[in-house]
Amino acid sequence: MKRYKIGHETTYSFSGLVQLYPHTLRLRPREGHELRIESSRLDISPPATLRWHRDVEGNSVSIASFIDKVKRLRIYSEVLIQKYDLAPLDFLVADYAVDYPFHYLDEDRAVLAPYLNDACGADNVGLSDWINKLWRHEERIQTISLLLRLNHRIFQTIAYRKREEEGVQSAERTLYLGSGSCRDSANLFMASARRLGFAARFVSGYIYVNGMSMQAGSTHAWAEVFIPGAGWKGFDPTRGTIVGAEHIAVAVARLPESIPPIAGDFFGVPGSSMEVNVRVTDIT
Repeated sequence: MKRYKIGHETTYSFSGLVQLYPHTLRLRPREGHELRIESSRLDISPPATLRWHRDVEGNSVSIASFIDKVKRLRIYSEVLIQKYDLAPLDFLVADYAVDYPFHYLDEDRAVLAPYLNDACGADNVGLSDWINKLWRHEERIQTISLLLRLNHRIFQTIAYRKREEEGVQSAERTLYLGSGSCRDSANLFMASARRLGFAARFVSGYIYVNGMSMQAGSTHAWAEVFIPGAGWKGFDPTRGTIVGAEHIAVAVARLPESIPPIAGDFFGVPGSSMEVNVRVTDIT
């Protein structure tokens, strides 16, 4: 078991006094048999009224509502967690899905349908050509081997580039540029996996690397694929690895743009800036 402390501070500075509308916060990690939360605290200035709920994906969401007009907003989350998935490759695949291609069972396919939809569209020639170089229809291959091949191919061919601007690049755009942020590589993996017939979803969270987050001042992103018998398994194309104890999932979604860590609006003088500081510390 590994223990981590996650500190995530976001500060907004405004040009003048503004009225804050409710802000949606996705900062609490997803709990389960692989992750347990020891403690958590959320400090917000100015003071806010919090309402907690689970969204349709089971993510923990907090809605912060404000009264006072402000020139600055600070949100600080600190969470202590335990991680138990120390052997991420120790899993079994259902007999019918060991080799690719395979077909999901009808009862599973009904639930997985939203994650099978190809958002890129069948006419995305660039993505299709790229996948055809990765796997050809006559090739018989183990399912996990194909997914690891896809993960490593993105790691090898897409250069990491930190992007401050909001949004996620399309899979075709990332292929064209040959570069992207972690969320762009995760989106390319997800689009490719869906094109191959896998159910895939986007994951936003944190990563521990040598005492600090992978990119200073940022969260991390990867993708998950539903493998029969094994469940949702994570793949990190930015690092070329399968997801393990150092990955801390906060939110999952069918579309990457639907789960930003913090989202909200304000009314008042135009102009604002944002500063984000993230630190993940091993306290085992």
